[in-house]
Amino acid sequence: MTTQDTLSIGELGSADCERWDAFVDTCDEATFFHRAGWRRVIEEVFGHCTWFLYAERNGQIEGVLPLAQIRSRLFGNNLMSLPFCVYGGVAANSEEAADLLIYTAQNKAETQGVDALEMRNRNRRHPEWEHKDLYVTFRKEIDPDPEQNLKNIPRKQRAMVRKGIKAGLESDWDDDSDRFYNAYSQSVHALGTPVFSRRLFTVLRDEFGDDCRVLTITKDGRTVASVMNFYFRDEVLPYYGGGTSEARALKANDFMYWELMRRSAEEGIRIFDFGRSKQGAGSYSFKKNWGFVPEPLHYEYHLVKAKEVPEVNPNNPKYQMFIKLWRKLPLGMTQWLGPHIVRNLG
Repeated sequence: MTTQDTLSIGELGSADCERWDAFVDTCDEATFFHRAGWRRVIEEVFGHCTWFLYAERNGQIEGVLPLAQIRSRLFGNNLMSLPFCVYGGVAANSEEAADLLIYTAQNKAETQGVDALEMRNRNRRHPEWEHKDLYVTFRKEIDPDPEQNLKNIPRKQRAMVRKGIKAGLESDWDDDSDRFYNAYSQSVHALGTPVFSRRLFTVLRDEFGDDCRVLTITKDGRTVASVMNFYFRDEVLPYYGGGTSEARALKANDFMYWELMRRSAEEGIRIFDFGRSKQGAGSYSFKKNWGFVPEPLHYEYHLVKAKEVPEVNPNNPKYQMFIKLWRKLPLGMTQWLGPHIVRNLG
């Protein structure tokens, strides 16, 4: 093998973004969360160090692996692919490229002295690594005909959608994230979860442009629910969403996801990715009620300093007291404090 035919590892620079994304757009293993723009989001919004690695041969990228390190006194020190994203890990066209990227990531984890290296894979890649089966994802092909999609929704859930329609709810695309943020922050506060900063959503829309869009639901002009969606190839991913105190009675969330599905079908989108949920959680049941079948996510861990898999999630009993306290705080205070906390959760 000549030197030219040898795989080498590079790190994403500004001049590489276009060819990185060109590879991601065509690689079967890649997702929206492998796009180069996430480097800016994680560095500028959250202030974490990143290493977006690629394997290339003869000037052609054969694989990518975005990595970011979260170092926190409260939540640990971990190298992840990719924090704040539900999917990650290696996306490669060859096993040789994948193996070299993983080897490089393991060396980086050792050099940085982290607790663990976490890969958020959709498919199992490292059977010998520690594994967490807490999360599943829900993905489904949708029909080009919106009426057929409505018929495909199980009867009880379809009735919830019809109640939202009868309530006179309306949907509109938003030019900014203001209405979205108000609905989203109220929703996560009720769940006892720290809220992300407004800046995150501003940067996401700026970075990803038309591939990041907000759909807002109103009743008589009042915002009752809103969702920020990511678009990748022929897929739509409703990623951040929430509703006001009126949402449940009006079935606004049911109507919102139906409207997104309806609009997506009309635009030629073929995959509706309902996203990650913890097994047994309320969102898990909600998505199953739509007729989506849960698919396991394979979060795999190469332990460095840690003796066991990190448990940074609401199911960890040591966070329950914090969740209860957070729900009691005024909304304005949570909007101020939340971004300082959530930046270390990943």
